[in-house]
Amino acid sequence: MPNLFHIGGYWVYFWSNENSEPIHVHVAEGRPTENATKIWLTSKGGCIIANNNSRIPQNKLNDIADVINAQFFYICRRWQEHMKVDNIKFYC
Repeated sequence: MPNLFHIGGYWVYFWSNENSEPIHVHVAEGRPTENATKIWLTSKGGCIIANNNSRIPQNKLNDIADVINAQFFYICRRWQEHMKVDNIKFYC
């Protein structure tokens, strides 16, 4: 489970066993957990909140989504390296 980066007290990371799903990240405060907030990346370079299981306040979640959007290419590169895929499958 690679940690990608911190945003304040929140970790942004992948789960290693999810390479059959479209590209996405998980976000959790403190240590990463399996049932954390999930954010899909889109083919247009944005992101969509799939769920907010971590119950991150909306204003903080918006800020986190902005950083994820800004780090889109970095996240895609890390996904390809970690999941060992050439082509990325996007949510939409």
